[in-house]
Amino acid sequence: MRGSIEKMRTQLDAPVHYELPIGGSTVDMNPLVGQSITLSFTGAIFCVACGRKTKKSFNQGHCFPCLKRLASCDQCIVRPELCHYHAGTCREPKWGESHCLKPHVVYLANSSGLKVGVTRASQVPTRWIDQGASQAIVVFDVRERRIAGLLEATLRQVVADRTDWRRMLKGSPNSLDMVEERGRVLKEAADLITRFKESPDWADTKVSKTETVCEISYPVTTYPEKIKAHNFDKTDNVSGVLQGIKGQYLILDSGVLNVRKFSGYELELITG
Repeated sequence: MRGSIEKMRTQLDAPVHYELPIGGSTVDMNPLVGQSITLSFTGAIFCVACGRKTKKSFNQGHCFPCLKRLASCDQCIVRPELCHYHAGTCREPKWGESHCLKPHVVYLANSSGLKVGVTRASQVPTRWIDQGASQAIVVFDVRERRIAGLLEATLRQVVADRTDWRRMLKGSPNSLDMVEERGRVLKEAADLITRFKESPDWADTKVSKTETVCEISYPVTTYPEKIKAHNFDKTDNVSGVLQGIKGQYLILDSGVLNVRKFSGYELELITG
């Protein structure tokens, strides 16, 4: 199989089912766990947005012009509280309407430990899987991305908002009572949330009452004791026994590979 790759497609199952888009095809990755694989970089990189060939990749697969032009590459994607659609300065208003002005959730996830995050409601549970979370629960249902970002910024004063990817790849975290953790975080942030409720931004926001916890398991046979990250910008070939897949990482006995980081890279996949 040969072609430019994209981030792996996932389906919540026990364990998560993974497919790798490569060229115009997809590869079912779960059956490859336990087998030797080789991924060889041809030296070609194609922008995931416009398709042009580029010498360097930015923001997980974009050429430099698309990095500067696309709303999906703006800083507010990483920091949603900075969304500026309402100010009339969105790079692509129609894109903003279809992605940012849609229902979002603020959630707690247990990946390398407890963290708070934001995603479109339609991206549940994909976002949780991509982060390598083992458990997740919704905290707030929100009408748009900017409000979700403001609430995330509020909660991160009492809980972390980042995943330690190295720790996440070393194994499953201790199981948490996510309903209890949500209650604890809301209690610790009560004064901050009360002040937020007094602002116009709170309108239509709902505190989630669901007790449904999303439990996620991954196709991993062996977790690495030490983390070595493969990098196609430094080496053309990555090979080893595929010991598992978690988040958007391939776990090989020779190191781990962040597939999403190398979106747009043209690779050749050899199995066996």
